[in-house]
Amino acid sequence: MIAAGRIETYRKRLAQAPNYEMWKAAALELDYLEGNVEWKEENPSDLYHYELIFDRLTHLREYHQNHDYERLRRALREGLHHDLGNMGNPALYSRSRVGTKHLIETYINQVCESLDFLCDQAIPGFTPEAKLRFFEDTLTSYGRPALLLSGGASLGTFHLGVIKALWERGLLPQTIAGSSVGAIMAGILGTHTDAEIPELFNPETHHLKAWKWNGLLRGINGQGFMDQKQLMANLRANMGEYTFEEAYDRTGRSINISVSPVQANQKPRLLCDYTSPYLLVWSAALASAAVPAIFPPVTLMKKDLRGAVLPYMPRLKFVDGSVVSDLPIERLMHLYDVNFTIVSQSNPHVVPFLNRRGRDEKLGLLKLPMHALKSEMQFHGRGLFDYLRKRVQPELFRQVSGHLYTIMAQRYSGDVTIAPHYSWHHYIQMLSNPSPVFIRQMMLEGERATWPKISMIRSHAKISKTLERCIQRVRDRMQGCRGDLRLVSSQDT
Repeated sequence: MIAAGRIETYRKRLAQAPNYEMWKAAALELDYLEGNVEWKEENPSDLYHYELIFDRLTHLREYHQNHDYERLRRALREGLHHDLGNMGNPALYSRSRVGTKHLIETYINQVCESLDFLCDQAIPGFTPEAKLRFFEDTLTSYGRPALLLSGGASLGTFHLGVIKALWERGLLPQTIAGSSVGAIMAGILGTHTDAEIPELFNPETHHLKAWKWNGLLRGINGQGFMDQKQLMANLRANMGEYTFEEAYDRTGRSINISVSPVQANQKPRLLCDYTSPYLLVWSAALASAAVPAIFPPVTLMKKDLRGAVLPYMPRLKFVDGSVVSDLPIERLMHLYDVNFTIVSQSNPHVVPFLNRRGRDEKLGLLKLPMHALKSEMQFHGRGLFDYLRKRVQPELFRQVSGHLYTIMAQRYSGDVTIAPHYSWHHYIQMLSNPSPVFIRQMMLEGERATWPKISMIRSHAKISKTLERCIQRVRDRMQGCRGDLRLVSSQDT
């Protein structure tokens, strides 16, 4: 009885925690009370190949301790594989609230320690150029995580909490993708430097009053029920006048924004520094947020050679990216070697249908009928709208049916999916300008939804984040050496 009472007490603390430190303290106490500490300390399990990981850990330790640089380098270069021995298995992160098998955590920490050692140690014959090539090749082979931010109108302020939780733990990916309001959040994040990011978590500094009624008549005439100039002014205030290329050079983060075509003979596009380097970020976000009927279609804008702003392909117009490609996972895999996706999902038409897998979802048989009903609704809904989009008249109904089919046919989850729990209060706020109080509420919901996923995200992302930091340190040192050489040369003359 005493143990049960303590468990209930700490569960309440967990649900009401105002920050990660207090959440983690309650979670660790619950792990102890529920007997999960012993499970974490036991290596054997049929959930992963523990012998393989133990062997790899033993060799890395031996090479590192003996300063056997060549064998350590070769072991890392040929042996680093994402999800080695199935150590990213979600079942390994559903037993305890904080962490997983100690063997997995120790192995990951040893890999990162060895990478940092090779990066920062002066090693004979291992030149800065060779180091840079080693880390770049290893990162390409290993892969990297990406954060994908969904649509959801004003409810998308939930993403700020997810970003904050990842940022504070050093787990925020460099590759960020977004559609609709997720594109706005991705654009804001991708145009702010590391030193500026903490400002994003202060709702008082935001320019998020994007909703302004445009009039019923204008809405019916296709000019949008909301004033697009108001939204544009907010985006430019938040993102500045950076192109995708300029934003990447400024922050080192790759912004990716999904837009959907209006014309029938066009395909959805993923706009980023690779595919559209000269496009203005705010213009892409404006197009991705142009929800049909709410905002009119958008002509994308770019900078020319002299920095003047002019239309990009003025014959083409684009709308809400979430209509066709809310989560462009496959495209990100091709462009950035993404091996792990973190999805912050706030779309109000998606969240109720997500399959939430967590440690508290033990009543599988009781929830099976609801899951079966949801699956049947999605299956028959796709069939119905597929039929209507090909045969129904008039044209407006055909287009609406096509959009609904595309929405129901998409994938809306990632390797880790972080989502809120909505109530009627959330839906009322969806199409209104978010107040600082509402933003703080949604941010806290985003943080609380992210904290239970931190252990799994760290297992997948920590090695690639370490590789990225090593690459940056090597480049900085090489740049510093070139600067020193230029200075010496100028003094000699």
